[in-house]
Amino acid sequence: MRNRRVENLLIKALLWLSAMGVSLLLLAVAGYVCFRGAGNITLALLTEEERFLEGTAGLLPAILNTLFVIAASLAVVLPLGVGAAVYLTEYAKNRWLVGAVEFAAQVLSGIPSILYAMLGALVFCRRLGLQKTLLAGALTLAVMTLPTVLRTTQESLKAAPRSYREAALGLGAGLWPMIRTVVLPASADGVVTGCILAAGRVVGETAVLLYTAGLSMAMQNFSGIQGLLHASGTTLSTALYVYAKERADFASAFAAATVLLAITAVINLAAAAVGRRVRRV
Repeated sequence: MRNRRVENLLIKALLWLSAMGVSLLLLAVAGYVCFRGAGNITLALLTEEERFLEGTAGLLPAILNTLFVIAASLAVVLPLGVGAAVYLTEYAKNRWLVGAVEFAAQVLSGIPSILYAMLGALVFCRRLGLQKTLLAGALTLAVMTLPTVLRTTQESLKAAPRSYREAALGLGAGLWPMIRTVVLPASADGVVTGCILAAGRVVGETAVLLYTAGLSMAMQNFSGIQGLLHASGTTLSTALYVYAKERADFASAFAAATVLLAITAVINLAAAAVGRRVRRV
C-alpha cells in the first residue's frame, strides 16, 4: 500500500512538472512574440493597407482575408465533420465501413500540408476554375482539417455514456431527437476541441495559402458573389512570411504574429464559451 502511494505521488509530481513545463514554454513563446511585436502595432498598421511606394506597412487586408478564410473553411468543415461523425457513430451498421473511414481519417490527418496545397492547386484552382483565390484556399483548408474534426467529434460521441441514450430512447424519443438533445450536448467538448484545432490549423497555415490564395497585399472586394469568388491575397500567416523572409522587415513580421496570436486567443475563448452554453442548454 505504501509503495503504491509513493508511486502515485511520483506520477502526480511528474504530471505537474510536465504541465508546468508546457505552460512555461507556451508563455515564453507568446511573451517573446508579444514583446517584439506589441510595440510595433499602431492604429495605422491595423486600419490601413500597405503603401509600398511610401514604405509603410498595413495589415488590414491580411486581417480581413484571415477572418474570411477562417469563416469560410469552418462553415464547410464543421457541418461535414460533425455530420459524418454522427453518422459513423450513431447510424452506420457496417463496421467494416466505419473502420475503413476511421483509418483513412487517421492517415489523412498526418499528411503534410504541402500535399494538400498541391491538391488544392490542381483541383480547386485549375480544375474548378477558381484560380488563386481566398475561396480556393479556404476549401483546401476545409479538406485538410476535415479528418481532425471528424476524429475528435467521433471520439467525443463514443465517450458519451450509453445510459444517456438508453434513457432518452426509453422515454420515447426518436433516434435523431435523442442525438440532438442528449448526445450532442454531452459531446460538446469534443466538438469544441475539433473546432479549435481546425481554426488553429487554418490560422497558422502558410503552404496551402501560398499555392492557392496568392500573395496580394491589396484590399479585396468581399461584396457580392463575384467579389467573393475573385478575392485573392495574403492572410496574416503568409503576410508574416513575406515580411520576414522576402523583405527582412521583422518589425512588421512580429506585429503580424502578435495580431495572429490575439485572433487565435479570441477564437479559443469564443469556442469555449459556446461549448459551455451548449452544455447548459
